[in-house]
Amino acid sequence: MLDLSNYSLPAIFLVGFAAILAAIEFGHWLGARVGDRGDDNVPTLEGAMIGLLALIVGFTFAIALGRFDARRAAVLAEANAIGTTALRARLLPEPHRKEVLGLLQEYVKIRLDITQLPATQVEFAAAVDKSNAIQEKLWQQAMAMAASDTGMVPTGLFILALNETIDDQAKRLTAQRSRVPNIVLLALFGIATVASGFAGYATGVKVRRSRIPVYVMGLLVSCVIILILDLDRPGSGFIEASQQPMIDAAASIAAIPE
Repeated sequence: MLDLSNYSLPAIFLVGFAAILAAIEFGHWLGARVGDRGDDNVPTLEGAMIGLLALIVGFTFAIALGRFDARRAAVLAEANAIGTTALRARLLPEPHRKEVLGLLQEYVKIRLDITQLPATQVEFAAAVDKSNAIQEKLWQQAMAMAASDTGMVPTGLFILALNETIDDQAKRLTAQRSRVPNIVLLALFGIATVASGFAGYATGVKVRRSRIPVYVMGLLVSCVIILILDLDRPGSGFIEASQQPMIDAAASIAAIPE
């Protein structure tokens, strides 16, 4: 099956818009051949197809926007968890305090860089592996402190925050990998093409009806579909969830006195 995620947004826009224009022209040609034979079903079918297109556009847009909001919330949750872990790390005894803060500084930099710079799947997987390796080092520090700390209050608070940090990375990765199903996007393009064909057919049947509004509709539908695809592409589109919470977390950790 054709996977739209393998193609760039400009290429999808050009091919999709060309397909819609071709459908309009074919529909107009077919309608002109049939002519106005008093068929009152044409406006009804045209309205039904455009209504179906509006329904699936709204449905798909809601899915894409919801997952975009989930990615944005996941960034905030992870940044807060890392910041809390850093604050509680200041309660730890030396040399664990310095080691943990250094690891957290490296950790937040990796989490930030992978979202700010375009990355392939291989680079993304490598960054996740680095994050997991740092998590393991942090956990080793927590285990060492738990074995030697009799009070356990600072260490226990730190372990709770570190657990939340690890959990929030998994939640953020899940949100980032959650996409609109490819079959839904293909259905969206298919219905847009068929609806445009019906609109073009109606202009052919009614010889006095201009095709310009249909062209404008096709352009707007293509733009909305690309907007949906952009919302659904974290890290590769034009619309990105704000990374400011992670930037603030990195700045706050860097400002902690040694």
